[in-house]
Amino acid sequence: MATPPAAGRTRTRTRTRTRTHAAGPRRHDSAGPLAYALLAAVVLASIFPLYWTFVVASHSDNSVLGGSTPSLVPGGHLLDNIRRVFDTVDFWKALGNSFTVAGTTAVSNVLLSSLAGYAFAKLRFPGRNALLVVVIATVMVPTQLGIIPLYLLVTDMGLYGKLSSLIVPALVSAIGVFWMRQAMEENIPDELIEAARMDGAGQLRTFWYVAWPGVRSVAAVLGMFTFMFAWNDYFWPLIALPPENGTVQIALNQLAAGYYTDYTLMLAGVVVSVVPVLALFAVLARRIVSGVMAGAVKG
Repeated sequence: MATPPAAGRTRTRTRTRTRTHAAGPRRHDSAGPLAYALLAAVVLASIFPLYWTFVVASHSDNSVLGGSTPSLVPGGHLLDNIRRVFDTVDFWKALGNSFTVAGTTAVSNVLLSSLAGYAFAKLRFPGRNALLVVVIATVMVPTQLGIIPLYLLVTDMGLYGKLSSLIVPALVSAIGVFWMRQAMEENIPDELIEAARMDGAGQLRTFWYVAWPGVRSVAAVLGMFTFMFAWNDYFWPLIALPPENGTVQIALNQLAAGYYTDYTLMLAGVVVSVVPVLALFAVLARRIVSGVMAGAVKG
């Protein structure tokens, strides 16, 4: 009795699947319990300092300095301590100054570093490689070595004591230029640039409509890091600004001054100062994660 063609094809597919399964199961790259345990430990270790800051800021000064082991449970004095922060120093002005400095430098670094990175990656001009080496070499110079010349320059320009003394020197950074240059080189094919030029687009139009959309996630990471570094900067604002016109970090230093340190007051100020950075990260979280992972996926 002849076997129907359909039955023969079915048996053939069955034997093929059987041989495939007999060759061994497919590998599934999944993390084991140990990996998850280590990841959880790292996350807890990273979050605990912030949680401890919140806990201390929510207790009274007497309970913190009473000599007994502090509780890990938040107290009920957080709002009172935050109110004392704003009563002790002009914290609103400090927040406004930090927002102005950090926001301006973040936007300018993203824009100027992207333009410079596009030029180094996609334009051909004499001395391009030598100039890029010079830009990268400036990263090797410690910031402290340039403080005195920077102070003299800012004073001669009449910027001392003004927020512009913090903004102007930080409008663009060598790290940002190198970062965006690498992003342009890896994410934007030369063929797209050439096609835009053949269509008659100028350099700025090519940058904005062809290059910029491909590096927006990387630019978000650069903007976040620049904002964070400017927000947390303490050394140069301490030199360039008077205490009455300082940034958040100068205000926190004033909270810690005195015959004894009121830790609940100081850490309540820290809690307030951390909130804007966390809020910005929450807004840009998706772009930041995709920008950080882009290089890893490519590699």
